[in-house]
Amino acid sequence: MLRVRCLRGGSRGAEAAHLIGAMLGRSVTGWVQKTFQSTSSAAAAQQHAAEEEPVTEPVQQECPVCSYNEWDPLEEVIVGRAENAHVPPFTVEVKANTYEKYWPFYQKHGGQSFPADHLKKAVDEIEEMCNILRHEGVVVKRPEPIDWSVEYKTPDFTSTGMYAAMPRDILMVVGNEIIEAPMAWRARFFEYRAYRPLIKEYFRKGAKWTTPPKPTMADDLYDQDYPIRTVEDRHMLAAQGKFVTTEHEPCFDAADFIRAGTDLFVQRSQVTNYMGIEWMRRHLAPDYKVHIISFKDPNPMHIDATFNIIGPGLVLSNPDRPCRQIDMFKKAGWTVVKPPTPLIPDDHPLWMSSKWLSMNVLMLDEKRVMVDANEDTIHKMFENLGIKTIKVNIRHANSLGGGFHCWTTDVRRRGILESYFH
Repeated sequence: MLRVRCLRGGSRGAEAAHLIGAMLGRSVTGWVQKTFQSTSSAAAAQQHAAEEEPVTEPVQQECPVCSYNEWDPLEEVIVGRAENAHVPPFTVEVKANTYEKYWPFYQKHGGQSFPADHLKKAVDEIEEMCNILRHEGVVVKRPEPIDWSVEYKTPDFTSTGMYAAMPRDILMVVGNEIIEAPMAWRARFFEYRAYRPLIKEYFRKGAKWTTPPKPTMADDLYDQDYPIRTVEDRHMLAAQGKFVTTEHEPCFDAADFIRAGTDLFVQRSQVTNYMGIEWMRRHLAPDYKVHIISFKDPNPMHIDATFNIIGPGLVLSNPDRPCRQIDMFKKAGWTVVKPPTPLIPDDHPLWMSSKWLSMNVLMLDEKRVMVDANEDTIHKMFENLGIKTIKVNIRHANSLGGGFHCWTTDVRRRGILESYFH
C-alpha cells in the first residue's frame, strides 16, 4: 500500500536541507582547522568546541496543509464569505452558466450588490455553519473581506468583482500543495486576493503553493456567439462537446475536479477547458492520475453537485445527469448511490445553481456529513448508509451558487495517500 504523509517542505526538502547542512558543516570544520592549527591553547580550545558542534538534520514538522480525498477526518477548513458579494456583469461566460429565467436579474443588477436582505441572511447562515464546524472539532479559517464593487481594467477587459464565497472554486489541496485555480469568469479574475493572506501563512509554515498560468480572459477565450436560448440548445451543445470557453489558453475552476487519493476526476465544463485539464495532468504526474469523465448535463459547471465522492469507493451520482463512464466505477467495485430529488421550493431564488445543491455535502469524516437541514429525504439516505447527518440551514447562502462543499476548501484531513480506483 502506498503511504505518504505530509511533512513540512516534503521529504525532498528535508533531504536537501540535510545535504546542504552537512556540506556546510564540513567546509566550516576544514576552515577552522586550517586557520587555528598553530595558534595558542585558547584558540585550540575554540577549535575543539567548533569541531564538536554536531550537524543535525532539521526536525521534521507536520505540514499544516494535507488532504488527499473528500472524506478523511476533517481538521481544518476554509469557509467563504458572503459579505460584499456582488452580482457579476452579464457577460457571455456568465450568460452561458445561468438559466434564462434569471437573465433579467443579471441585466438589472450586474455590477451591483446582491439583494441586501437576502445577503444578510446568507452571512448569518454561514456564521452559524462556522460555529457548528468548530463545535465538531474543526479549525475554521476565513478569507479577507474585500470591496467587490471596485471596477478594474486589464489590457483585455473591464469588470467589477464578485465575491469570495466559494473557496472550492478557486483553491484545491492535493497532498501538501495548495493549487490556486486560474478561473474563467472575468468577474472572478482577482478573487485570489481575498485568500492570499491565508495562503502565505500556510506557505510560511511549509505548504507548497502553485499558481497555474493566469489566462488573459481576452475575447478569444470565449465563443461570443454561443447559442444558449433554450435548455435543448444547451443539451445539444454539451453533447457535441461545445462550450462557451474555447481552447485559446488554459483555464479551469478547482471545483471541476474531485479527489480520491491517487486519482482525480474532472469534467470539461463551461469554465474548465481541455488545456486547463492537461496542465493539471502534467503538473500532478506521475504521483496522481487525472481522469476525464462526462455527464448528460445541459449546463456543466463544477462537478460536486453532479458527482460527489463521499467515501472510499462510494459516490453520489446525480440521476438527472448520469455519468457516461459510470460502468468503469462499477467495475472497480465502487458503490454508486443516486440521491433523492431535492426538496427546495421552486420559488426560492437560485441565481447561480440548480436544486441539486442538496447533494453538495461536506464530509467531516466517513461517518459524519454536513447536510442541508431542510432536505429530509437525503437525511434518510445518509442514515441508511450508516452516516450521521450534521444538519445546517444555508438556504439563502445556496442562492449565491453553492452548498457545503462549494462554501469550503478542506485544508487538512487526517489520512494518508492511497489508491481507491483500479
